[in-house]
Amino acid sequence: MKRPGKKVATDRSFVVALSRGLDVLRAFQPNDGLLGNQEIAARTNLPKPTVSRLTYTLTRLGYLTPVPRFEKYQLAPAAMALGYAALANLGVRHLSEPYREEMMRETGGAVAVGGRDRLSMIYFGQSRGMTLGVQLDVGSRIPIATTAMGRAYIWALPDDERAALLRDLREHYGSRWARMRDGIERAGETVAKHGFAISAGDWHDDIHAVGVALKLNDGTGPYAFNCGAPAFRFTEDRLRSDIGPRLLAMVRNIETALGGIAPQSRKQESKKLKAGGKVARVVEGIR
Repeated sequence: MKRPGKKVATDRSFVVALSRGLDVLRAFQPNDGLLGNQEIAARTNLPKPTVSRLTYTLTRLGYLTPVPRFEKYQLAPAAMALGYAALANLGVRHLSEPYREEMMRETGGAVAVGGRDRLSMIYFGQSRGMTLGVQLDVGSRIPIATTAMGRAYIWALPDDERAALLRDLREHYGSRWARMRDGIERAGETVAKHGFAISAGDWHDDIHAVGVALKLNDGTGPYAFNCGAPAFRFTEDRLRSDIGPRLLAMVRNIETALGGIAPQSRKQESKKLKAGGKVARVVEGIR
């Protein structure tokens, strides 16, 4: 989910209490199990008394289930129903499955599709078979700044949305931003030249991946796909010469099937990103 465009303090339509309640639900990650008020407070940066009131309210509404023995909570079926409803409405997840499965078999890599959730990408479709070293599944989050999927997403955004996201990333990473920025800039150049982004050990030392964005005409997205495997299997040379072009072709086929952007639009966008140091100037503005 993208952050609100306006500052909360000046946006009279923004309901702070609702935002905080959703932050509590967001604090639960796929492998967490149970969380207590103190753990939720630490993850959300909300005061513990506020968290206590919110967990009580969410329990009464059926979104959390209390476990009195441990004084903790777990997500209730009502909360999970929201996620499953969202997945059911994502046509790209269902249509892309046979494409993902085929590429997984042909390359031996894990193939996933995801969308943005604040400063992360969240998987909503995953095909990984027996791929060694890749244990992510539906609901897993990966960072935008250092992953192939995230970098492909960044360079698929309109200029103003990209600039806003880069500012958020700069604020989040602080002193680490310079290294993150350099990787994003290199990814932009690769996207402009080849149509896909690369992350070779930037997120995890032993994981190499490529990423390709998918754009649709219905106003949703953009989304992004990746294909990754252990570094010894997907060398940087193979990423550029084999895996990247394969993933790009796959995503373009999915895009066409879903009524994605017209070929001339992609050509115009590529032209915009190339000549004149466009990529460098875009990131330069967020230094």
